Amino acid sequence: MSTQNVTLQLPDGLLQRARQAAATLQRPLEDVLTATLAAGLPDVQDAPADMRVELARMTWLNDTDLWIVARSVMLPKDQEQLRYLSELQSQRTLTEDEETRLQALRRVYGEVTLRKARAYALLSLRGGRPLLAEN
Repeated sequence: MSTQNVTLQLPDGLLQRARQAAATLQRPLEDVLTATLAAGLPDVQDAPADMRVELARMTWLNDTDLWIVARSVMLPKDQEQLRYLSELQSQRTLTEDEETRLQALRRVYGEVTLRKARAYALLSLRGGRPLLAEN
């Protein structure tokens, strides 16, 4: 992997936080900044194509909006239907319509989960708290 030098103008408070993190982790400042950028600007190529832009844009959401995403859930009726169809599938072969609906609900569940994971990761980076820590 090739590297390039970049000059950044950082606010004093941000630079101080980065230096504190580097000292705490006993890592070079450059490593801490590089890791922080890598986490804040993730490679979303492994995400579903229709979610890549959304996941990347989440980097610029404010904390309030990120908490909304982090606490989001599937609609209760969709959760119930997902549970029902999953259970039904273990009892018999689903009809084509049931299978289609189950796959759609699983896709929604996966999308909610990806959004939540990204929101928690960003909140953790911003607040210096571990993932899922009390807010």
